[in-house]
Amino acid sequence: VDYSKYSEQHHLAVSIEDRVAVVTLDRPEVHNAVNHAVHVGLERIFRELSVDPDVGAVVITGNGKSFCAGGDVKGYGNEDDRPIDQLRGTRYLVQEMIACEAPVICAVNGTAAGLGATIALLSDVIYMAESARIGDTHVKMGLVAGDGGTVIWPLLVGPHRAKELLMAGKLVSGKEAAQMGLVNHCVPLEKLMDDAMAYARELAHGPIAAIRWTKMAINQQIQHAINTTLNFSVAAEHLTVHTEDMREAVTAFAEKREPKFTGR
Repeated sequence: VDYSKYSEQHHLAVSIEDRVAVVTLDRPEVHNAVNHAVHVGLERIFRELSVDPDVGAVVITGNGKSFCAGGDVKGYGNEDDRPIDQLRGTRYLVQEMIACEAPVICAVNGTAAGLGATIALLSDVIYMAESARIGDTHVKMGLVAGDGGTVIWPLLVGPHRAKELLMAGKLVSGKEAAQMGLVNHCVPLEKLMDDAMAYARELAHGPIAAIRWTKMAINQQIQHAINTTLNFSVAAEHLTVHTEDMREAVTAFAEKREPKFTGR
């Protein structure tokens, strides 16, 4: 499979070595924020990785100091989208990550916020640097955590802790995330890729059918949560796009100040 189109069109650098595909979010100048091009790439790449005979496992990480700052407020949407198009992208990204047969290991090298946190947590095994932080910060922008956060966080840390963190848009350290079971491992940054790659290679050279079908059996629980939660949360997020609080959050972000929310 030729993955060069993902680098050229979608800011996703892909390399394959020893049956491990490394996918790197590659917009370091904006902390790997997800614009429309990146989102479309993420919607498509996991299906190709899933069926590529040369790929036994996938490692996803970020270029530079951040893993992913979330959606790019300056380039997230597509002006040509019709209303019926707007709910598709999120569903496609979440569902394709969960449906990917190849094990997906995430190496969280820096801050993973909003959609960045969702991408990390939808992975199968998560290694996180001690210096990194993770959190779903949608509410800080006046938005519902609709791109998958409401699906995956309760499954990992339970509904009460998920609500505590998501309703406040709180970022937690790698150590805190590992202690609460949000991620699997917290390691020094200099060991992050070595540890993630070592585990990925172990899976890539293991009994493929047994490993993949074990993953897919467990993922039925996540698929159930997607079926019951995602459509509502995506629709609710799009409703909050039209609130005064969301517009105030965007203005405050541009002006580098704290927003003043009014509940409208």
